[in-house]
Amino acid sequence: MLSEKIYTLRRKQGLSQEQLAEKIGVSRQAISKWEGGLSVPELDRLKALSECFQVTIDELTENRTVSASDGAMTEKENPAPIKTEESRAGICLCLTGAVCLILFGLATVIYPPAAGRLNESSMITLNGTGILVALSVLLMLWGVILILRKK
Repeated sequence: MLSEKIYTLRRKQGLSQEQLAEKIGVSRQAISKWEGGLSVPELDRLKALSECFQVTIDELTENRTVSASDGAMTEKENPAPIKTEESRAGICLCLTGAVCLILFGLATVIYPPAAGRLNESSMITLNGTGILVALSVLLMLWGVILILRKK
């Protein structure tokens, strides 16, 4: 992205936002907005940036990344979206629910009296087995909701 390239190239040259702004004749806030992706520079400012960083305008605007260590430009496919903490939590909940269901199923197959004991210990009209399965499914549903929820 252009914002990342401007930031990386500026840092590579050891310039502050203020210093870069002075070099190309804009405010520090303009540089901050460009680097934050809140706005994009106009063509004349792109030209000034390219001259300052000694790269072409194409190199600034194409889908390439700048390596901070050597300044080399490399082609990059569209990056995968970054997973948010919420979707990670959703994945964990789904996996937890699935593991609980699998473990419960294995325990029922391997040692059937365990299911009977669980059913006898339940004080709710829905037997213990049903409660465990329902809780596991609810965990999985909650996880799916967190994964699919849009911000």
